[in-house]
Amino acid sequence: MMKQRISRHRPRSLSALAVAALLGAGLCTGLPGTGLTTPAAHAAVGGTRGADRLTDLVNPFIGTENEGNTYPGAAVPFGMVQFSPDTGHNTGYDYSQDHIRGFSMVHLSGVGCGLGGDLPVLPTTGDVTSTDNATYAAGFSHDDETAAPGYYGVGLDSGVRAELTATERTAVQRYTFPATDKANVLINAGQSLHKTLRTKVEILDDRTVRTAITGSGFCQDTKPYTVYTITRFDRPFTASGTWKGADVTDGSKTSQADGERNGAFVRFDTSNDRTVEATTALSYVDARGADANLRAEGGRSFDNARRAAVDAWEDRLDDVRAQGGSTTLRRTFYSSLYRSFLAPNIGSDVDGRYTGWDQKVHRAENFTYYQNWSLWDTYRTQTQLLSLLAPREARDMALSVIRVDKDSGWLPKWGYGTVETNIMTGDPVTPFLTNAYQQGLLKGHEEDAYRALKRNADGVPPADSAPVGREANKEYIADGFAPYVKGRPHAKPGDSDYDHGASATLEYALSDAMLGRMAKDLGHRADARRYTERARNYRKIYDRSTGFFRARDASGAFTGPADPARSEGFHEGTSWQYQWLVPQDLPGMIDLIGGKDAANQRLDSFFAYDKLVTDPARTAREVWVNGPYDYYNADKYNPQNEPDLIAPYTYLSTGQPWKTTDVVHAALTLFTDAPTGMTGNDDLGTMSAWNVLSSIGLFPVQPGTDTWGLSTPVFARVDITLDRRYYPQGRLTVRAPGTSDSRRYIQSARTDGSAYGKTYLTTENLRRLRELSFQVGSTPSSWGTGTEAAPPALQ
Repeated sequence: MMKQRISRHRPRSLSALAVAALLGAGLCTGLPGTGLTTPAAHAAVGGTRGADRLTDLVNPFIGTENEGNTYPGAAVPFGMVQFSPDTGHNTGYDYSQDHIRGFSMVHLSGVGCGLGGDLPVLPTTGDVTSTDNATYAAGFSHDDETAAPGYYGVGLDSGVRAELTATERTAVQRYTFPATDKANVLINAGQSLHKTLRTKVEILDDRTVRTAITGSGFCQDTKPYTVYTITRFDRPFTASGTWKGADVTDGSKTSQADGERNGAFVRFDTSNDRTVEATTALSYVDARGADANLRAEGGRSFDNARRAAVDAWEDRLDDVRAQGGSTTLRRTFYSSLYRSFLAPNIGSDVDGRYTGWDQKVHRAENFTYYQNWSLWDTYRTQTQLLSLLAPREARDMALSVIRVDKDSGWLPKWGYGTVETNIMTGDPVTPFLTNAYQQGLLKGHEEDAYRALKRNADGVPPADSAPVGREANKEYIADGFAPYVKGRPHAKPGDSDYDHGASATLEYALSDAMLGRMAKDLGHRADARRYTERARNYRKIYDRSTGFFRARDASGAFTGPADPARSEGFHEGTSWQYQWLVPQDLPGMIDLIGGKDAANQRLDSFFAYDKLVTDPARTAREVWVNGPYDYYNADKYNPQNEPDLIAPYTYLSTGQPWKTTDVVHAALTLFTDAPTGMTGNDDLGTMSAWNVLSSIGLFPVQPGTDTWGLSTPVFARVDITLDRRYYPQGRLTVRAPGTSDSRRYIQSARTDGSAYGKTYLTTENLRRLRELSFQVGSTPSSWGTGTEAAPPALQ
């Protein structure tokens, strides 16, 4: 079950009339240019005003412009519901747009393709004449828009004020209408952010509307999933009806459609009582599950639900207390921490039932079942952050992934809801689960996890199953590389490893290393030797004539342009950007390209280091970053995308650890307190977690193991509260007195007062450690340059 968290704060609430009064007085507005809720606004909607409220530092609008693809709406940590406005962008909300099509129930933070947006609801006035949400969309201004963790509010041009909050499985809404006898709430089952296949709407009584929505798609078509909803209003509506296609039928109680617009409207008389509240519950199981979720989590007023949501967020954020740094730095940090806790999402109902990937109903016993697995992204950063800060939830997430294998016969790659999408390449589930094992989260389930991982590592899913798994595994096992087969027809929906054979080879080899380590620990010695040997397969695609990795075709010949900046066969990157994705054996990789001096020269070129030390922020924005989806034809670091996330820490292995700090701190300047302040797609908290970990100075340099690389923190002090079940000390303090842009170089480090010369720690170190402290200065030092200082290769 989810960890019981005790609130440390008691926020107060004000009535809707008091909110309206504050709005009229201009006290409940966003910060100019950001949309961020001010403390006055925060207090008005149910929070407590005070300098120590960390939720006041969170700006949910960061990343809502320039393809960060975040959402500003209401959610609780890891909740099933993400209740947020949709403005027409394919992933939901775009800050540059000025009309809201509806407030829908499901969003994934930072995804790159249209996904979710199920059941957009919108308050309107007057007759219902349009059924297309692009037509009836309501205009709004950012001047009358606020957002904070667990809350979103906006004044619409129609004169309606909409407010959103959430529980784990319900969306709670409050609409304040003008005085009218035609105050409507439109419940649109037939439009979403992806393909809607079948929908059903039922008006059950004069307070309740039920829907069933079957949809498909994420980047490409997938197998369908179904989400069930039930909406209960706090008072009877005076009239109602349904629509199908363009036809509106007053008084109709039911409507079904296949791929058409389909929905219901309910009407209220707000001549005297202008406020309407409603709660919508979701279930991915059935209508009975939605009803049970409503009974368990509904029934509270909007203000009470809002208060509980903000308390949940305050309690979660309070586990990391950062001191020092500018207000902007603290805002970007806590906003990133907030986004790191938005996913994965609860998938089971309050009774433990969930729909498995076999499309059958199962029950989670003694754990919460989670869904939504952007594993290619999250295995590098967010997975490790949750293992550190939310280990009980991270345990349940790992058990959920094992359940996917048990229910469907194969482990996931990129799972949405109850289906596999097969988006991205490689074998990301292996470092995800081996990380859980190495962090001690799989007690009693080690062999179950290992059996699933072994089947995944040594085979290919059956042709009649949805997953592609390690699609090129037959060739990889036989020849040591995944071939790049240009134009090969896709056997299943989603991405194909054959389209990206070079990067797939590197990803397979990384995963083999992590699985070999787990096999060794569990006593599977023959397997350990086999996987450890396969972990060296990165060498099979190394082209000595160019000094870079290069794709091979089915015959084994190198293929594509020899220029590593124009290389083919790499997913969302070039050979330059993938050259350091060998965290299992950086010493071997460094030897392969000519030793540390040669590696440092190549790293300096890759990061444009000479320009970087002169003007870090300008180098980050004008040399590194080309555009949110500009992945190819480049020989420079791309801090906006996953293949390069570990790259700055390579300097820890080349004897120049101070350069890691230079690169990391320059990349951190890309995170700002503005809608454009997310560097690329957030990918379910991946980039946000990179910001959090790099700001603290602890980074998972070997994803899938228990190794944490060190760099200079940006805060003078960070106090981290840890779960004593996994970290007996219960806390960790990271100190770097005097750290700043000009004083960013580690001169020495100490662990609990003892001198420490290595550039990494292990999780076992962290379990015993109370304080990690750094002395910093304005020039590089010899710290971390010793022969045993670097993270070791996996053996």
